[in-house]
Amino acid sequence: MAIAVHASSLVRRARTAVHYGREKGVRALLLLALALVTRRVAKTTEPASPPKIRVIDFYAFTQKQPIGVPVDPDTVPRRTINWVVPPISPNSGGHLNIFRFMHYLEKDGFECRLVVVGEAVPSLEDRVRELVDGYRFPLRSDIYVGMETAPPAHITIATSWPTAYYVRNFAATVHRCYFVQDFEPYFYASGSEYAWAEATYRFGFVGITAGTWLKQKLHDEYGMRTEAFSFGFDRDLYRPLPRRDADIRRIFFYARPPTPRRAFEMGLLVLDEVTRRLPDVKVVFAGWDVSNYDIPFEHLNAGALGLADLPDLYSQCDVALVLSFSNASLLPLELMACGTPVVSNRAPCTEWLLHDDNARLAEPTVEALADALIDVLESPVERQRLREAGLKTAAASDWGREARKVGGILRAIDAKDTVS
Repeated sequence: MAIAVHASSLVRRARTAVHYGREKGVRALLLLALALVTRRVAKTTEPASPPKIRVIDFYAFTQKQPIGVPVDPDTVPRRTINWVVPPISPNSGGHLNIFRFMHYLEKDGFECRLVVVGEAVPSLEDRVRELVDGYRFPLRSDIYVGMETAPPAHITIATSWPTAYYVRNFAATVHRCYFVQDFEPYFYASGSEYAWAEATYRFGFVGITAGTWLKQKLHDEYGMRTEAFSFGFDRDLYRPLPRRDADIRRIFFYARPPTPRRAFEMGLLVLDEVTRRLPDVKVVFAGWDVSNYDIPFEHLNAGALGLADLPDLYSQCDVALVLSFSNASLLPLELMACGTPVVSNRAPCTEWLLHDDNARLAEPTVEALADALIDVLESPVERQRLREAGLKTAAASDWGREARKVGGILRAIDAKDTVS
């Protein structure tokens, strides 16, 4: 199936403009747009009609259109898996977790293949390989660009809502699964994409979910057969490191302005309240460049850092504020592994991982979250309690164990009734 190149380009440009505007400001975005228009006008005196956005072509993948031909289950090796992923970009946490499980499953005897689909798919397999090799997990997997190039498989796994439509259309598989890391309808306002994302949970795939909140939600609300895995952390990377300037109190904040579910705006107001009440406290922002935001209190703008730089940054902070309004991220466990106490919002989507024993949870209001941070900063006893509990929680986690759990789910798929 083909997605219109022109529509894809327009959507990518629009997203680039949104990110540029958020990062540099509206004025900078308008100046850039004016410069581009002036440059185009200088090149030609012919009036240009604005290109039309081809919405139908761009979202054609949501329609039923079979790819490949059905297979006889006895002719497909049982441990073959097609992992269908959206276009790969550097430093994607979702891709990192997928590649982690592929790596473990390859060591467990599964033959994994990587199939890249969707907008902005690189046309050359070696370019995809270059992107994959930029992650921490060496994969033996063959790489296929486009669903129509994928070989038959015993199991084909969707990894995001757009890929679920490709997997639904793929006929050359015995079983279909869904590797669900978040409740993706929450990524959108109510509308087309929300509805399309939500519909994928009714496709009859076997759900393999990140945590028990998703497992329960998809089972109870959509009737999915679901199994869950939990989180771990990279033991070769995350650990407590020596503290410098221990007399300076610091708060770490995971700042992701383009990601609404990480509640950047709420976090900023919380931190403003904390620093107003405790003027000596310093704030460390990481995850995104926030230099274009008016931040009235003293802070360090660390931006988007490489993974190797994070353990030291976390270890220099007395407490971390991590907000999640969909599924919990991996960040709290990685912070705990570095000995940094975690403050987060109280919600079902966070409480499957965080609880009052290993983190400080507060209602999602500026006042409640600010009070929680201040309580941790002002109480050495509470900080030490959370530090020890966090280290204990992290030590009890294990990616290898979770990967073996996923391998067991995939091996048992033939033993149960499955809609495929």
